[in-house]
Amino acid sequence: MKLTVIGGTGLIGSQVVGKLNEAGHEALPAALSTGVDLLTGKGLDAALEGAETVINLANSPTFDEASLDFFRTSMDNLLAAGASAGVRHQVVLSIVGVDQVPQLDYYRAKALQEQLLRQGPTPYSIVRATQFFEFMDAVLSWSSDARTVRLPATRIQPMAAADVVAAVVEVATGAPLGGIRNVAGPDVFPLEELGRITLAARGDARTVVTDDQAGMFAAVEGDVLVPGPDAHLATTRYRDWVGEAR
Repeated sequence: MKLTVIGGTGLIGSQVVGKLNEAGHEALPAALSTGVDLLTGKGLDAALEGAETVINLANSPTFDEASLDFFRTSMDNLLAAGASAGVRHQVVLSIVGVDQVPQLDYYRAKALQEQLLRQGPTPYSIVRATQFFEFMDAVLSWSSDARTVRLPATRIQPMAAADVVAAVVEVATGAPLGGIRNVAGPDVFPLEELGRITLAARGDARTVVTDDQAGMFAAVEGDVLVPGPDAHLATTRYRDWVGEAR
């Protein structure tokens, strides 16, 4: 099977390419560094030539309102190029609860990406994942100083990037879902608790202070970032992962 992986040189994309090729498929990474520009369409036709499936893992360079234009333009270009190339399956990686947090620009942009995919000409699948373990360092940095880390009590059910990769590969090599598959880790945490676990595992003496106004996830209400009972749960647990990642 020939697949083109848009954003195939990033954290998830590079692993998806490797896993597909190890399984005997032909996976081509497509990114700015390989000569593919989603915003202008440059290099797209060549990258999609002969591909049965396109996996879209591209990300906006910003998380603000500009991300709406990025996803609108990139999806329009990718769907048009895919239809021209005869692509039979378009796969997008999205976020659990993405359509429940309209107050966040980036989440609205990803919801728009999903909408454009649904309205497009090609059979599709959407993989919605929860927050990655690997992003905890960034989350901790948003509202911290030398002594404290301020985090809200927002509940999340994070998962390892390697488990996201496995989920994307499974969906991409199967028949189009024509809908959404939610994937998540096995455990739910208040974000503040996850912060304490992370700092303790790394020997960081800073104190986590509960602050429901701190950071991007402060805008999230209720359990919208926790998937429902239909979610496919991975097995890697955060406490095990963070201990090994020290």
